[in-house]
Amino acid sequence: MENTHSPIEQLRVQVRQLWEELSPAERAVCHYLISASPEQILFASAQELGAATGTSNATVVRTMQRLGFGGLPGLKRALAAEFTSAVPPDVRLKQRISHVGQDLPGIWERVFDEARERVEHCSRLLDAEAFKKAVELLVNAPGVFVYGAGASEPAAHHLALKLNRRGHRARAVSATGFALADDLLLLSHGEVLVIFQPGRRLKEITVLIDRAHAVGAGIVLISDELGGSFADRVDATLAAPHTPTGITAEPLTGIIVADALLLALNSLDESRSVEHSHQLSALREQLLGPRPTSK
Repeated sequence: MENTHSPIEQLRVQVRQLWEELSPAERAVCHYLISASPEQILFASAQELGAATGTSNATVVRTMQRLGFGGLPGLKRALAAEFTSAVPPDVRLKQRISHVGQDLPGIWERVFDEARERVEHCSRLLDAEAFKKAVELLVNAPGVFVYGAGASEPAAHHLALKLNRRGHRARAVSATGFALADDLLLLSHGEVLVIFQPGRRLKEITVLIDRAHAVGAGIVLISDELGGSFADRVDATLAAPHTPTGITAEPLTGIIVADALLLALNSLDESRSVEHSHQLSALREQLLGPRPTSK
């Protein structure tokens, strides 16, 4: 795709180049996209764009793929990068509230629409070889160091908690700056470093990767935009598209990718997973005490 001054200009270039190859329905979608404001596209679902263009949500998604964005979330991500850098957070929040209005059923649908778009986009971005490599690293690792700061912290804690419940020793770390040094000392040879970081290239990520290389630890990166930046420095990169609007939670797709890793680990090491699940249930029963008997 040509390197132009803005995502909208980039979109227009693609439309001009592919116009003769597009179907009438795809052209209708393109007409709307190049005339709409970035905000209109950013906060619209595929279903809404389909209604606005007299087509369908499937046509909208297919058109985005033809244009090289991989789907509607891909275009939204490109638009959001410029939008968020140019518009202050309080103004973005006001615009988001204004767009959704006070239609409570509509708000409910909007959240689920974006969540569905992100999850489907994440599924299409699967790199089977990278997923296999990540699972192979984790299944035999003596320990797993899971890092996620800020909005990525819930995904890191989720993965570490579930790994421990299935017999894989793991710890979640969210420290930043000077405080991270103490945690880095504990990363050791043969362990696996799993990093959740959607897009911002934090200094901590570079230091984490450097430390993993120094001690001989494997590295799995779960990200939206950083895969290309660190492709030659990590063992596996798994895509987890972030939210272009802020309507759905940042760690949503990261948690789903974590769940895919966990299910794969359970399948490859079923006996350990089942045994630790049994132990966890027994401990919970001891803590809860005997169940009341019905009379």
